[in-house]
Amino acid sequence: MKRYVIVSLIHGDVQKVHEKLVQEISSKFNVRPQTLPMHITLKAPFEIENINEVEQTTEKFCNKNNRVNIDIKGIGHFRDNVIFMDVIPSKEAIHMNKDYYKELKKIKNLQWSNNEGEKRKFHCTLASKNIKNKFRQIWNFVINEENNFSSIIDNIAIMEYNFRDFKWDLYKKFKLK
Repeated sequence: MKRYVIVSLIHGDVQKVHEKLVQEISSKFNVRPQTLPMHITLKAPFEIENINEVEQTTEKFCNKNNRVNIDIKGIGHFRDNVIFMDVIPSKEAIHMNKDYYKELKKIKNLQWSNNEGEKRKFHCTLASKNIKNKFRQIWNFVINEENNFSSIIDNIAIMEYNFRDFKWDLYKKFKLK
């Protein structure tokens, strides 16, 4: 069985800032960097025998839906194990997210975790792997980072986990209208 995650890849100036911060955190605090480029997770990692229905559903959804605006402003965290750039979705982005979830929910055998759903927090992770012991230092390092960007969600990408290289590879990317 293969492992996938569904994301929206974020591009532009904010991506460069994100990459720089991820690398600085990784080297300064000796933590593993993110294995995905800057993104917003739309569907948490899952395993499925055949990805075809997910692929078809996503392609059909993207062909019918427009790109949406988001703002990326400030730094936040979940508990003491995830630090992220805060994403403020537009009303259209919230609506698009809800509609996409409704479509994905129709797919049999698609696994869902408790923290997934229409009301999840939009964010772009900076650090999350084994950071509990270093959380306070990392938090103090990033909390004063000025970031205020306007961006868009213009794609939905299915990423496949590469067990040989321990990283996520792009499986297929669909453009929103």
